[in-house]
Amino acid sequence: MAERELTVGVAGLGGVGARVAQALLAGIPGLALGAISVRDGARARALLAGFEGPIVAPEALGETCDIVLEGLPPALFRTVAEPALDQGRTFMPLSVGQLLEHWDLVERARERGARILVPTGALIGLDAVRAAREGTIESVSMVTRKPPAGLAGAPHVVANGISLDGLSEPLLLFSGSVREGVPGFPANLNVAAALSLAGIGPDRTRLEVWADPGVTRNTHTIEVEADAARFTMTIENVPSETNPRTGRITALSAIAALRRLVDPLVVGT
Repeated sequence: MAERELTVGVAGLGGVGARVAQALLAGIPGLALGAISVRDGARARALLAGFEGPIVAPEALGETCDIVLEGLPPALFRTVAEPALDQGRTFMPLSVGQLLEHWDLVERARERGARILVPTGALIGLDAVRAAREGTIESVSMVTRKPPAGLAGAPHVVANGISLDGLSEPLLLFSGSVREGVPGFPANLNVAAALSLAGIGPDRTRLEVWADPGVTRNTHTIEVEADAARFTMTIENVPSETNPRTGRITALSAIAALRRLVDPLVVGT
């Protein structure tokens, strides 16, 4: 007898959420789009042609869906996370940086028999970082370079009165720990939060953020020093058409993470 499909609830149809929902509608064996949560139902129906499922409040997604994918503004993170975990669901956050501010949700997941599944997102090599953590990691650093337009409006930029207009050379915007940096760039540094959670934590993972007029892609370079290996990884992500703060690969990563839950063959750590 065929196993029941896992249903996915998608909170928010931004650039990533919409792409994931469309992929589910197009067909991923073992998965189905169960429900969505959006402010504009008419727009959502037009965007997801053929979707006949319910449109519900964010807190209601966990009532009927096995997996809840969060793609909402950071301020609404807990609105969808807490109820999904209380229902014992698999919760997949795209606003990964919010986990650092709501760490009690990890214990909540443990108590409720739920899971928090963080997709790799716009990074590379998290499997190697996780493997190295089984030994001893001495240091992890990440340097992010983005076109100035992708960093415009970030709270850190606004609060410090930094002008990104007409930059002719790279400008260092932040240097410090991931925990210190993420609040200032909530739409830009979910990748840094994911890296820190895979490795040695947000306080020990070092971070630099550069506005660089010489790059056209969101670029992340990671260096890891461990007792098992030393490695450097660089990825250059094409910015999303709908949101230059994130890369196109972010949505594909979320789709791959969902597919991993049901595929009979899984490759990678």
